[in-house]
Amino acid sequence: MGMSVTISAATAQDVEQIFRLQYLCFQSEAELYGNYRIDPLVQTLDSVRDEVATDLVFVARLGDEVVGSVRGFTDEDGAGRIGKLCVHPRLRNHGLGGRLLRAAESGLADGRSATRFRLHTGERSEGNLRLYRKAGYARVGNATGGDGVRLVLLEKDATAPAYVTSA
Repeated sequence: MGMSVTISAATAQDVEQIFRLQYLCFQSEAELYGNYRIDPLVQTLDSVRDEVATDLVFVARLGDEVVGSVRGFTDEDGAGRIGKLCVHPRLRNHGLGGRLLRAAESGLADGRSATRFRLHTGERSEGNLRLYRKAGYARVGNATGGDGVRLVLLEKDATAPAYVTSA
């Protein structure tokens, strides 16, 4: 019988696994842009440790292994900023990214009073864009990251339904 993936708040003990997972997961993004200096690949272990201590960080676990993570914080405008959503390559396309995204949204709305959610992804990251559109996010602009990658900026209202259903 197989184990199920659980989602919970990250702890200080998860930092090294999150750091290694992030490095693994964002290799495909770096390849897509031909840029191996993107933020998730150059972030330091101490910086990840600081984020886990101060931000809202969730992990997906398969047994004792961290197989996914997402981070969020509320900015000065009351918007929940969501970032560095990643899922281990062997577990992608099974809904785990959506589950992590919903956990971050719920935590930011309920625990940090976010009124809207904001995130960004690379403009060539079709899988990410598909996930965010399905979750109700709309494109609100473009930007260029400090690493030179063209980004799509997305938002949704915190009270918007996550998925559209029909009868």
